[in-house]
Amino acid sequence: MTTIFLSILLTLSNNLPIDIGTNNKNNMKFELVQLPYAANALEPVISQKTIELHHGKHLATYVNNLNNLVVGTEFENADLETIVKKSDGAIFNNAGQILNHNLYFTQFSPKGGGQPSGKLLEKIEQKWGSFSDFQKEFENAAVTLFGSGWAWLAADKDGNLLITKEQNAGNPLKNGYKPLLGFDVWEHAYYVDYQNRRADHVKELWKIIDWKTVESRL
Repeated sequence: MTTIFLSILLTLSNNLPIDIGTNNKNNMKFELVQLPYAANALEPVISQKTIELHHGKHLATYVNNLNNLVVGTEFENADLETIVKKSDGAIFNNAGQILNHNLYFTQFSPKGGGQPSGKLLEKIEQKWGSFSDFQKEFENAAVTLFGSGWAWLAADKDGNLLITKEQNAGNPLKNGYKPLLGFDVWEHAYYVDYQNRRADHVKELWKIIDWKTVESRL
């Protein structure tokens, strides 16, 4: 009992989601997304230590939790997007964070940066006037979101762009929008590298955005 209690305290002190444990090892459905780059490839914007904690600990725990939570429920054989759209409570929290992080980690590249092109850039300029004005509004959304959550660039069913601020595990998909680009502003995403300087972290992320990946989501 003491060992379990100490484990929970360690988890909380590192701002990690609590692993609910597994009785379902042979029925794992959702898997940890593979990074399309080495753990140290995004330095100095995101350190190897942050990647190892954020991807290897936080996201892995959400995956393990969801695989256990859906057993015996209506979501046992559902895909991730369906679960995010239709679930609530603990199932939504873990499914939402898996979807969020899958999009987040795969939108980066050590050769990223610059600005988008083609249709996405055209839509951004139509909506905000310029790419730099879009960046300013997006950064403001990320910095001013109170507590933990996400800032998203999303598209509605007609392809019109919008910026949303989502608390905790929120994703635009829940409201019928298509998520294109997400900035994670939970403290575990930046505190190792930037301490409480969320705004600095947000500005640095533009340097590693793989715009071709983001464009492909439109």
